[in-house]
This record gives sequence, C-alpha cells and structure tokens, in this order.
Amino acid sequence: MSTEIREKGAWPASEQQPLAVEMREITKTWPGVVADDRVHFDVRKGEIHALIGENGAGKSTLMNILYGLLHADSGTISINGQPAQIRGPRDAIALGIGMVHQHFMLIPVLTVGENIVLGREPVTNGDFYDRSGASQRIHDISSRYGLSIDPNTRTGDLPVGLQQRVEILKVLYRGADILILDEPTGVLTPQETQDLFVVLRELVKQGKTIIFISHKLREVLEISDRVTVLRRGKVIGTVPTKETSEEQLARMMVGRDVLLRVDKQPAKPGQVALRVEHLNVKNERDLPAVRDLSLELRSGEILGIAGVEGNGQSELVEALAGTRPVASGHIWVGDKEITNSGARKTRKAGMGHIPEDRRGTGLVLNYSIADNMIFGRQRDTAFSWRGFVLLLSSIFSWAKRLIAQYDVRTPSAETPARALSGGNQQKVIVARELGSQPRVLLASQPTRGVDIGAIEFIHRQLVAQRDTGAAILLVSAELEEIRSLSDRIAVLYEGQIVSMESPEVSEERLGLLMTGGGTRTAQG
Repeated sequence: MSTEIREKGAWPASEQQPLAVEMREITKTWPGVVADDRVHFDVRKGEIHALIGENGAGKSTLMNILYGLLHADSGTISINGQPAQIRGPRDAIALGIGMVHQHFMLIPVLTVGENIVLGREPVTNGDFYDRSGASQRIHDISSRYGLSIDPNTRTGDLPVGLQQRVEILKVLYRGADILILDEPTGVLTPQETQDLFVVLRELVKQGKTIIFISHKLREVLEISDRVTVLRRGKVIGTVPTKETSEEQLARMMVGRDVLLRVDKQPAKPGQVALRVEHLNVKNERDLPAVRDLSLELRSGEILGIAGVEGNGQSELVEALAGTRPVASGHIWVGDKEITNSGARKTRKAGMGHIPEDRRGTGLVLNYSIADNMIFGRQRDTAFSWRGFVLLLSSIFSWAKRLIAQYDVRTPSAETPARALSGGNQQKVIVARELGSQPRVLLASQPTRGVDIGAIEFIHRQLVAQRDTGAAILLVSAELEEIRSLSDRIAVLYEGQIVSMESPEVSEERLGLLMTGGGTRTAQG
C-alpha cells in the first residue's frame, strides 16, 4: 500500500487491500425504532472511509456497536480478518479500535497529560505516577503524528480544536490502529478543520485506518477515499469518493433532491427590532469579551455574525438573551430596554434564543420532548393554571403539533430528549423557539452537528421567520451558512465589529477579516 499523503480522491483503496473492519448483518432495535437493519459495512486497511446519513440514520449506533458501547441484537464483526467478540470498550481497545466521540470525554480540570493517560497511567517501581515517563511518551506520540501539544496545560483552558487533538492522542496512546471519528469537525472553525485534515492524512501515512462520521459533504469529498450512506438504518450504498458529488450523496442520504443553497427573496427590512449601544461584556475570567459594540437589527432581516470562535460571539449572544450580565451599555427590543433584565423578562419582551450548546443549555436531557418544548413558557396561561399547575393536555397537544410541523423523529412526545439523535434534539429547540414566534431571534450555531436534510429544513424555517417580520441575529462557524442566509454580515474580531459586509463577500475576505486582517470599515 502506498504511504504517500493523498490529495482529494487521488487513490481509493484497492479492492485487493485486506479489510480492517467487516460488519455483517448488524441489527439493533430500540422500542419502536430499528436503529440498524441488517447493516453490512466494510473498511479497508489504510483508508479514510466516510460514514454519512441523516441524523437518526444509525451511524453512531453502528459505531458504538463496533466500539463496544452497545451490543447488536444480531450480526457478526471481524477485525483484520479475524472474528471478534466485542463485549465492551476494553475489548475494542485490545483489538486496536479507538473512538473520538462527538461530545468530548475530557475532564477540564485535569492537564492534557493526565487526560491522555487516565486509566493507563505509567508508574515507577514504587507504584507512583511516573509524570516524566507519561510526558515523554505523549511527546513521542505527538511528534510522530504531528499532534504537538503541551501535556502540562490545563485541558479546560484549550480551544475546542486542541481539545479534539487531546482526544485523538488518547486513542493513539492506547495503541489504536482503527480510529472512529464521530462528527470530528462539528465544533471546529474552517481553519481548525484544515488542521485536523493534515493530522488525518499524517495518521494514514503512518498506517492508521480512519472511519469518518460526518454530515458535511464538502469535507467528506475532500478527505475520504470511500463513502457509505445509511438511511433509516439501512445501507443505501458505498461509493468511491472520486466518483460521486455533493448532489448524489445528498440524494442518497435523504431519498430526494436536496437544495444545497438557500433559496430566498431579497429582504424587506422594517423598523429597528434590536438596538445595542456601546455594549461591554466580560467572560468567565472577568476579562473583556465584547468591547464597545453597537449594532441595529431590523425586522425582516438576518444579520450574520462571522468570526473565529472565542472572539466574543458567545458572550454577546448570552448578554442579549439575558443569561450573562452586561458590564456597561444598553440593549433594546423595540422601544423596551432589556439590559440586565434576566432571561425570563427578555423572553417576554419578544426574544427567542437557539443556544450554541444544545445539550448543555438548550435542553434538559432527562425531561420529555413535551417538557422541553415549553421551557421558558411553562408559566404562560396556555400551559399552566395561574402559573403553578401545568395543563398537561395543552402541553402535549402543543408538543405533538410542533413535532409534526418540524419533523422531529421520535416515537412520542413523552420520549426523553436524551434518546433523540443530535439533529432531532436540535429540531426540538428550533421548534420551541420559532413556535413562540419571537420578535427577535438569536440563532447561535443553529445547524451545528445536524445532517444536510435537517440543515435545509432549518434554513427554510429561519427564512420563513424573516419573511413574516422576525429579526434574526445569526451566529455560525460555517461561513457558507453565514453567506447563504444573511442579508448583512458583521465581522467580529476580539469583541468588536471590525467590518460590515454584504452576503456576496468572498470566504477569503471574510477569513482575512476574521483573523484581524483586511481593511476595517466597522459600522453598526
């Protein structure tokens, strides 16, 4: 097998190459749901094999079975040509399988080195933790695979791109030859994604095999050798990357043609719906995150905020939503000032909020879909009597209507939010926020970690809200999403708006402005 670093689709792994993974007739069912239905899935040694499909198609379930987190109801698994019994992650690790999960499994207060060796700490002859030995081994692995990182840094202080690097080092430290990456670019900026692809190509050059789960078709086409598509638990097909296209893959995933570009009419802006003047907001470390920021957002328009993550977007949205204190400055919704009013009063003033972290702040995972559909409105007369007694029939009727309207795929409204796929969890939040018909909508990473069909659906809903008069502030790490949806684009750098751009602006100029370059023409 050639060990040269490959360009896009330069050489699909030969059919004569041995199989690293062979899964046959894999079936897994949950009450009322067939997650995987007699799935056949093969991965050849030394290839990057993409596994794609809509949210809930069975991708993560299949990989959790391969990693031993779940047990199949039926079917067989072979690793490197030998039958394998994978009863848990310990068996998978012993077979050379490692998994980097969509939601990182790191302990923020521990150092990078402590996270990497956790559970397999090297010890001295006296059974004491061998810190220098651990650091040396981590240094050797990181140097070999181009994953340079300081093992003594506190993990919680790292940006998400470097946290993901720690996760990859964890599985390499345990001797993994087969790496499963579940939505590895879901929380990365475009620059971090390209850094990751350099790492993946280096891993393959060193003889590793990679299974790449993603919903981002452009990235799949850029990095993979072959692509397997799942739809509703069944394999639709496996194709060489160089012989397919975004349109074909989208059609295989969804079962119909998918509009890959947002279809919208020019905006018709009305009155100012959101006004921000000289806003200053601090981060968790009491340092300035938003600095003297002013902007106006009108009804019937979408204002996109473009910026490298960590430049004040999160703090700006949280301050506007009433969940983070404002150090100074003013915020108005219409003619009502809401500065430091708190989340409840801010919502009553007409503000909706799709938070960037659906699992951490968007949902209560152990509560039902119906409960999650009314959060923030549970005291409304439509859902409670005098604000104390919940009207269950009204709540479930409301939830069922939104489930149907927003295509949330679930057995029932009583299903816990935890049981849904990431994309369907996101649809619950979108349904809740848009269902209340807000005057101003803060949409922060609204399509993060969802499949192409759900992205198309959410984009249509946002445009429909705009066209009915809502004012939408859109924050996204996806530059194509910003350019496609926005009517105006504000570039945020170090907590300040450094430029206002039209949606026709090139990705290259946006990228330059986002990193502090280019000509600055800031205006609100």
